Amino acid sequence: MNAQVWIAVLVGLAAMIDDLARRQIANWIPLSALAAGFGWQIGQSGLRGLLYAGIGTAAGFAVFLIFYLLGGMGGGDIKLMAGFGALLGFHQLIAAALWIAGVGGVIAAGVLGVRALGRALGATAKPVEGQDSIPYAPAIALGVWLSLVARV
Repeated sequence: MNAQVWIAVLVGLAAMIDDLARRQIANWIPLSALAAGFGWQIGQSGLRGLLYAGIGTAAGFAVFLIFYLLGGMGGGDIKLMAGFGALLGFHQLIAAALWIAGVGGVIAAGVLGVRALGRALGATAKPVEGQDSIPYAPAIALGVWLSLVARV
C-alpha cells in the first residue's frame, strides 16, 4: 500500500468515528486530507500534481454541493469530499463519487429498513434529536476506499 492509501484509510477512519459519535466532522479532518492530498500529489507529479490536487479539491467540493444546498448533507461532508478530492485528483474522485453514491444508498436503505422494522414491531422510543439523519462519512470513506481498491 502506498502513502495515498494510508492517508485515505486514516482520514476515513477519523471522519467515520467523529461523524458516528458526534454527527459532525471536525474541521481538522478534511484539512488534514487537503494538506496530505496536496503534499502527496505534488510529491508524485510536481507542479502538475498541484494542478491535479486543485482540480480534485474543486470537484470534490462541487460533487455533493447540491445535496448540501438542499439540506440533505452537512458541510463537513462537503469539506471531507474536497479533502479527498485533493488526495485522489479529479478522475479518481469521479470514480469514488460513484462508489460513494452506491454505498450511501445501501446504508440508507439499511437504516430505513431497520427503522421501519422497529416501528412495525411497536418500538415506542422517541428518536434522539439529530438521530433522524444518516451520517454520511462512512459512505464517503468506504466509497473512497473501494475506488482505490478497484483501481489496483
